[in-house]
Amino acid sequence: MTVADPLAHMGVRLTPHGGEIRVWSQHAERIELCIFDDKDANWIVKTIDLSRDRHGVWFGRTRELVPGRRYSLRASGPQGPTHRFDPTRLLLDPYAKGIQRLGSESFRSTVVDESFDWGGVSKPNTPLDHSVIYEAHLKGLSALNPRMPEHLRGSYAGLAHESTIGYLKNLGVTAVQLLPVQSFVSEQRLVKQGLRNYWGYNTLGFFSPHALYASKSAQAAGPSANLREFKGMVRLLHEAGIEVLLDVVYNHTAEEGPDGPTTSLRGLDNAGYYRQTANGTYIDVTGCGNSVNTATPAASRLIMDSLRYWANEVQIDGFRFDLAATLGRNADHYYDPEHPLLTQIVTDPELAGVKMIAEPWDVGMGGWQTGNFPDGWSEWNDRYRDRMRKFWLRDTRSIREHGDPGDGVGMLATRLAGSSNTFAQHRGPLSSVNFVTAHDGFTMADLTAYDTKHNVGNGESNRDGSNDNTSFNHGIEGPTSSRPIEAARRRAMRNLMGTLLLSAGVPMITAGDEFGRSQKGNNNAYCHDSELTWLSWDRRRWQKDHWKTTQHLLRLRRENPALRPVRFGIFGETTPGASQMDWYDADGSSMSVYDWNSPENRTLQYLAASTPEHEAFNRILLVIHGIEAPVTVTLPVHHGVVSYTELWNSGEDAPHPEEGPTYPPGTALEMAPSSLRLFRAN
Repeated sequence: MTVADPLAHMGVRLTPHGGEIRVWSQHAERIELCIFDDKDANWIVKTIDLSRDRHGVWFGRTRELVPGRRYSLRASGPQGPTHRFDPTRLLLDPYAKGIQRLGSESFRSTVVDESFDWGGVSKPNTPLDHSVIYEAHLKGLSALNPRMPEHLRGSYAGLAHESTIGYLKNLGVTAVQLLPVQSFVSEQRLVKQGLRNYWGYNTLGFFSPHALYASKSAQAAGPSANLREFKGMVRLLHEAGIEVLLDVVYNHTAEEGPDGPTTSLRGLDNAGYYRQTANGTYIDVTGCGNSVNTATPAASRLIMDSLRYWANEVQIDGFRFDLAATLGRNADHYYDPEHPLLTQIVTDPELAGVKMIAEPWDVGMGGWQTGNFPDGWSEWNDRYRDRMRKFWLRDTRSIREHGDPGDGVGMLATRLAGSSNTFAQHRGPLSSVNFVTAHDGFTMADLTAYDTKHNVGNGESNRDGSNDNTSFNHGIEGPTSSRPIEAARRRAMRNLMGTLLLSAGVPMITAGDEFGRSQKGNNNAYCHDSELTWLSWDRRRWQKDHWKTTQHLLRLRRENPALRPVRFGIFGETTPGASQMDWYDADGSSMSVYDWNSPENRTLQYLAASTPEHEAFNRILLVIHGIEAPVTVTLPVHHGVVSYTELWNSGEDAPHPEEGPTYPPGTALEMAPSSLRLFRAN
């Protein structure tokens, strides 16, 4: 006998005779459905009392629930420290697929027409080892693009425009990861300051696309048109072979702290949706005022249903979970790697093949959990980020100022090879999403040009944003006319990008880093919706060269499977899908214990040979030199290698269109100061 799912089919579902609605609230005593006039969104033309079942689900039917119809909910219930019931307040349906904004704190749920012709276009299903993620802001990516009509810039249609798609294809990335595009609003504090939340990490509704990112014509036509434009964007990106990943914020909502705006969950069942103590004090492990309580079945189900909707109805290819450690906290508010929600996300049949990426921390006690997510998850690897910045930037400054490099190449090699000390053997290197920068923090260019943050424009007297950026300005803070400093900065950028794209794991590029975008030293530009954060399409000569370098590196990664192992190798064994790794010093000799641990050793040769599973055999040699002085290296003599063909040299401003010279093993070559060189081992 099949047991009916009590939480199935939540929200509005259209029927031949109108529609039906289902809403969960364990503690409400009454819930009303309010139907608004077609023209006047403030005039309630009908109210319907919903009925409650024994599982806390309230339901009702009416002919008025048709596409385009605006509606709200009102909930009454007990008073007490953990409740926030107000029978006069109009609330959003948590499952609303359309949201219309009427004022600063006034919203209406809207029934949408979900029909769409996908034209037979399916998901690209890019293997994870072939994936290169491009983290971008939906508006910022095309807001200044002169190659498209002005009315499409900064919109879903703008991302879908042939010039944007052509740019992404030509660069060589496989997936665009969009900062939040679910409906969001700005925090009350920002509104009072005359600022806005540009990034979007303040979600209003988990099912509705953000209306202000639709083109003006779609906005005028309403939520159904917004959804069609969003789906059209996904279809065109898929036609081009580009996956769409969404940055999703399920850890908290836009209702902020207990005194924040009540728009939905708080008014429907504050005790059931938010983490709090018995006296009603919110347990805030997100730093955003509230934390969604995923220890309750209804909250977890809301998240699962949202993921299923976007992955299936909207054909999204993957998700990056903001502050994902919060989702894994149990009823006692401690992180549990076996939390049912974390497991269900990666095992649910309806989400099979969907990429799941965790930001594996939050701000609560025990919140840093990199490497501790279940099988099936990939994770942002902050240890990778910190190590690469330290080797190429902080250590360089330390050597200049004190003659002390701090660390040698040992920890760098671990990160380069997939971070096996962070991710369990059976999880493999694809558990690591490698990045040097992200939306929060310095851009790659600013990492090389600023020692300290410059966030005064954020309205918090420069208090916000991280003080530990592991950056190095190379001698002058900010812009300079010094050619030696500019050359050193650009070489550092090439080294950072080169290391990122030649490491084992899944690389993520922040939009704009491919050409050296700057935010003028602002490392927390979340409240700037302006040219400070938008991508410029007017680029200087060196920026064009850097773009070509990034494009070249992406092609090399694509063509050399030895750079993309699927599994960690086991010493003494041949593991299909892994890369056999051999390590040499500057003299071409095998690394000794002293070499691995000596801070003075800043030169390393890394020979990686693929063990074919689905691609042809391939072997590469990467030479890393981390001192601002030239050094002579001897290419290693290795069994089966008869020559080395140069593919890239970070010491050069731009890549050569053709392969470089070929050298026999044992050849002595001079490495430029602080540089990388990549060879194919023949």
